[in-house]
Amino acid sequence: MKNNRPIISQIPNMVTLLNLLSGSVSVIMVLSGETLFAAILVGLAAIFDFFDGFLARLLKVKSAIGKELDSLADVVSFGLVPALFLFMLLRNNPGLGQAEVVTGLIPYFALLIGAFSAYRLAFFNLDTRQTDSFRGLPTPANAIFIVSLSLIAGEAPLFDAGVISLFAGNLWVQLLLIPLSCWLLVSDIPMFALKFSRGFGVSQNKTRYLFLLLSVLLLVFFRFGGIPLIIVMYIMISLFTEGEKN
Repeated sequence: MKNNRPIISQIPNMVTLLNLLSGSVSVIMVLSGETLFAAILVGLAAIFDFFDGFLARLLKVKSAIGKELDSLADVVSFGLVPALFLFMLLRNNPGLGQAEVVTGLIPYFALLIGAFSAYRLAFFNLDTRQTDSFRGLPTPANAIFIVSLSLIAGEAPLFDAGVISLFAGNLWVQLLLIPLSCWLLVSDIPMFALKFSRGFGVSQNKTRYLFLLLSVLLLVFFRFGGIPLIIVMYIMISLFTEGEKN
């Protein structure tokens, strides 16, 4: 029988490339003003990002090239894309005063999120501590937070999230997102991973099951507005649970 392991070993890499392609099309959609479709593609990229690692562990074909390829894909899908979302949000914010030259340059600072995402991903590949947990906010979580807030602010009639809509549409909140996001990405704050690498038992995955349960409740009560709240909750739970281990 012909050895098909080389083919099997490439399955996770193909899924990673789907992540990259989703992010690449999302870039085009953001710049074209199709933010809803762009956001859906970010969600799709996040699904591919989860399953490439899952398949690599399941098929026992984890490789150095897969790790590097994953980070390269994430730079686009979860670095450049959220940076462009925030760039467009700031550029279209009526409170910015776009007629002035100085204020017209402010949206470009949002691109720092892409740069800091790249730095975080490069550091992640070299940091031996980040195998079962993370240091700093993972790029997919950061991207989901920014993209969801951007949708709530820019598509208010479609994603009416009450007070969260007012919060997301505030110019100063949007500006604060830039340094806050950059800092969280490269911080040394320990954060838990959603990987069930040691089985699905409750005792060794209490934090993960608690997070998933609370996430469902937030979505039920706040609907789309619950998405950015889930990321905030993720950070808070990490501070209480992972911080105690260090």
